[in-house]
Amino acid sequence: MGSATGSQRRFPSGAEYAEALQHTQLCFHHPELKGARPELTGLGLPRPISGAFASVFSLTSPTSGRRYAVKCFTRHVPDQERRYEAISSRLALLDPAELSQPWNLGFEYLPDAISVGRERYPVLKMEWAEAVTLSSWLDDNHADRGAVDRLADRFEELTRDLADHQIAHGDLQHGNLLVASDDTLRLVDYDGMYVPALAGLGGTERGHRNYQSPLRGNDDFGVDLDRFSAWVIFLSLKAIASEPALWSRLHEPSGEFLLLTEDDFRSPAGSTRLQALLTHPDRMVSGLADQVRTLACQPMDMLPPLTLAVPRQRPAATVITDTTAPSGAAAPGTGGLPGWMAGHVTSAVSPPRTAPSVAPSDGFQVRTPLDAAVAVAWPVVLALTVMALVVNSTTALFGPAALVLAATAFSVFGRARRTEWAQIRAALSELAAELDQLDDPVKAEGRLRKDRAKLDAVETKRAADYPRAQSKLLASHRGELQQIEKRRIRKRHELDKKIAGLSAERGKAVRTALAAQQSTYVRDRLGRQLIARNPPYGIGPKLAARLAAAGVRTAADFTGYRTVYNAHYSSVGAELVLSNGRRIDVQGIGEAKAIALDVWRRQLVAAAEADQPTTLTAQERQSIDQGIEVQHTRLTAELRSVDRAAEAARTKAKKELEDGQARLTRENAAAGEQARRQRQEFSQRAVTLRQNSASHAALSSAAETAEAHRRRLTLVCYLRFLYTGR
Repeated sequence: MGSATGSQRRFPSGAEYAEALQHTQLCFHHPELKGARPELTGLGLPRPISGAFASVFSLTSPTSGRRYAVKCFTRHVPDQERRYEAISSRLALLDPAELSQPWNLGFEYLPDAISVGRERYPVLKMEWAEAVTLSSWLDDNHADRGAVDRLADRFEELTRDLADHQIAHGDLQHGNLLVASDDTLRLVDYDGMYVPALAGLGGTERGHRNYQSPLRGNDDFGVDLDRFSAWVIFLSLKAIASEPALWSRLHEPSGEFLLLTEDDFRSPAGSTRLQALLTHPDRMVSGLADQVRTLACQPMDMLPPLTLAVPRQRPAATVITDTTAPSGAAAPGTGGLPGWMAGHVTSAVSPPRTAPSVAPSDGFQVRTPLDAAVAVAWPVVLALTVMALVVNSTTALFGPAALVLAATAFSVFGRARRTEWAQIRAALSELAAELDQLDDPVKAEGRLRKDRAKLDAVETKRAADYPRAQSKLLASHRGELQQIEKRRIRKRHELDKKIAGLSAERGKAVRTALAAQQSTYVRDRLGRQLIARNPPYGIGPKLAARLAAAGVRTAADFTGYRTVYNAHYSSVGAELVLSNGRRIDVQGIGEAKAIALDVWRRQLVAAAEADQPTTLTAQERQSIDQGIEVQHTRLTAELRSVDRAAEAARTKAKKELEDGQARLTRENAAAGEQARRQRQEFSQRAVTLRQNSASHAALSSAAETAEAHRRRLTLVCYLRFLYTGR
C-alpha cells in the first residue's frame, strides 16, 4: 500500500474509482473480482452509488457469475479493518432460524484489493440484495395499508433482533433499509455498526440527520444508537398504514426523509408535519408522534427501545375512544408518555407538580352559632356605647372604645374560625411551601446557560489542544530520531575513519618494529666493542681503566660528548654523555680525547648500520597483521553495534511515541466521555427546567388567585355576611 497511512492518507474519489473500474482486469487483485463486469451508466461508465464515506459499484464476477456490491472507500475510517473483522465475526454467529427475517448480508473486507494510480486500497465485497430502498417501496406501495402495516411490524421485529443480540446499526434510514420481493427487510451499510467487541471505541459517523436525535454527538457509540431512528421510522410506517395520503402530504418527491425531518425534531412546536401527526385521529399514530416529540429532547442513554413500547405478542391496532383526553395524547399535566403506552415504557421524566386546589367560592357560605354570637355582639356594643354617651359617665372616652375593640377582636376571631378563611390560609401556605421547593426558573436557566458555555469553552479548547499535543509529540519524536541519526552518523564516521587508517597504522607498526629491531642490533654490536680491547686513538690503558670505572666500557655506554669551558683555567674540557642521558667528567678526557672517542663510536655505528636488518621476518609481519585484523574486527563489530544501538533507540522512541499517543487518546476519550455525560446532564436539566418552569408558573398563578380570594374575605365582608347572608 502507499506510504501514507492513518488519518493522513488520501483516498481516491468516486470518480477516480469509476475510472479505475473501467479496467477491472488490471485494477483488481482478488480472483473473483478480477475482470468483473461493472454496471454501466448511459455514457458507458461504471455506475456509482455515492455516500459520505464510500462509493458502491455493482460488479458481476466472471468466475462465479454472482453479483456483488463493492464498496470503495473515499475517506479514512479509524480502525477500519478491526471494525469490519469484529462486525463480520458477530454477524457470522447469528442463527438464521432465530432471526425474524434474513436482514443481514454477508460481506468480506479485502485490505489491498484495488489499485488506483500507484497505490492499493481496501474494498468491501458484499452480497448483492435484489431489493429496493424503503422510500422507493413506499412510492409504489403506500396505498396498500395492510402491506405497509405488515412492513412496520417486520421493521419492529428487525429492531428486536438487533436489540436481542446487542447490535446497533448506527444509521437506520430509508436508504439503508431495503425491501425484498417477499416484503422482508434487508439491512445494508455496516460502516457505523456497533457490536460488543467494539465497546470502548468511538463512533465513525452520526447517521442521517433526518433520523437522528438532536442530542446525538460524535462520541455516542453503543447499543442504544438506533433507538431514536427506530421510533421515527416506526411512527412513519404506522402513520402511512393508518392514512396513506400522509405520504403525499408530508413526504417530498426524492426527499431524504419519510415523514419527518431534522427541523421537526429540533423545533416541534413550529413543525406542521409533527403537529399533523400529533393531532391524528388514530390513537396509535398520535401516541407515537407524542413519544417522538418527547424523546427528541432526552439524552441518548435515556431513550427507551422500540421493543419496550410494542409487546412481543401485539394484537391488531384498534382505535380507542378516550373520553378524558384527546386521542393519543398524554394525560394533562403528566409530562410523561402517552396513555396508550402505559405499562410498556417507563418515562425518563418525572411529571410536573400540580398546584393545590383552591376553594372556588369568593365569599362566606353558611352562618354558624359563633357567627350569630358575633352578629349579636355588635348591636349590644353599639347600644352600650350610646347609653354611655347619653349618661355622660366618666368612661365616655375610654369605655366605648374598649367595647368597640372587644367587638372587633371577637369579629376577627369569628372570621378566623370560618372554614373558608382556614382553607384559603392553608392553600396559601401550601403554595408558598411548594414555590420554596422550586428553583427560580430564570436563575436556573442562567446557571444552565453558564454551565453550557463553560463546557463549550472547555471543549473548544480541548478540540484545539488535542491536535497541538499530537503535533508536539510528533515533533519531539522527529527531533529524537534526528538526534539518533546524527549520533549514528558521527560514530560511524569515527569508526570508518579508524578502519580506513588501519592500513597506515600497519605501515607505521612495521616501521616501528623494524626500527626497534635495527636499534637493538646496533646497540648489541656497540655493546660488544670494548674500549680496553680496541681503544680509540689517544686512549691508553690508564684512560680506558678510568672510563671503565666511570661506567664507560663499550661503545654502547655513551652517545657523545659536550664541551665544557673552564673559566678558572681558561681552558675547554669535555663531558661524556651516557646512554641514559647523564653526563660525566672523566679525568684525562679533554676535548681532543672526547672527539676521538666520539669518532670511534660513530665509525662503529656506521659499520653496524651497514649490517643491520632491512626487513621484518614473515612471522613478525604476520604478528603485526594479526594485530591489525583484531582491530579491524573490533571496529567492524562496533559499527554493527552502533547500528543496533540506533535501531534500539529508534524502537524506544517509537514506543514512547505510541505510548504518548495512546495516553493522549485515552485522555481525550475520557474528556470526551466526561463532556458527553455533562451534555446528557444538561439535557436532563433542561427537561427538568421546562417542567419546573411550568410548575412554577402554575403555582404562581394559583398563589395569585388564592391571594385575590383571601383579599375578598375581609372583615367588612364578614360583617356584611353576618347581617345580609351575602
